Amino acid sequence: MRKIVFFLVICFVSLIFPQSNAEAYSNKEYNWSYNPKPDNQPVTTEAIYEELLNKYGGFYIGDTDKKEVYITFDNGYENGYTPQILDVLKEKDVPAAFFVTGHYLLDQPGLIKRMVDEGHIVGNHSWHHPSLVAVDDARLTRELEKVKAEYKEITGRNDMIYLRPPRGVFSERTLALSEKQGYINVFWSLAYRDWVVEDQKGWKHAYDQIMKRVHPGAVMLIHSISSDNAEALDEVIDELCRQGYEFKSLDDYMLNKKLREI
Repeated sequence: MRKIVFFLVICFVSLIFPQSNAEAYSNKEYNWSYNPKPDNQPVTTEAIYEELLNKYGGFYIGDTDKKEVYITFDNGYENGYTPQILDVLKEKDVPAAFFVTGHYLLDQPGLIKRMVDEGHIVGNHSWHHPSLVAVDDARLTRELEKVKAEYKEITGRNDMIYLRPPRGVFSERTLALSEKQGYINVFWSLAYRDWVVEDQKGWKHAYDQIMKRVHPGAVMLIHSISSDNAEALDEVIDELCRQGYEFKSLDDYMLNKKLREI
């Protein structure tokens, strides 16, 4: 099923977002941020960020009229918790996206295969995790191409179309050049300080942080190196289901977006 959705998304992207010469664009650096709202209302972001994402086909939030959530993980390295996370996702039948680096691909090919076999999306997080703004066009291209090639070597698949810029650092140039390479930049509308492995506070802390930030259309960024996240995920999914949320994949969002734009 995902192969069909992938094909349709690619067709829509190629029709609606024409390729452009990224060298002509500004390389002013931006650091992704968003503006939280009270009472689980959808967040907003800076006007310039909205403008650039709309122009180059990226997104950070889903349909805010629907109680839908998109779970995404950033996987720079493996800390022993991804198998537990995958177990929970499989048990609950919840899709997710895993944005991986070159190190992760070389170190954990078995987990990459498992992600794909269980219906999850594997996205590009660059080979060395540099600031894409700080590297030239040739280096940026290599960073993305090496990840895609290694992913194909491991899985036999050529369906890597989502990119999460390392550390959320971007510019008009990086958005334009990555779009030209066929990528959809995916930022986020829900995150918290979960990546410090020496400062984990227990599953309830992760649960509380996520629940107070969740909102309709949330693109949730959490890190798989966090023991708190791994231990809280089961309860988070169950509670969101009780509140009427549905879990969707990035492919679901993109397909619906393109259908609305036709």
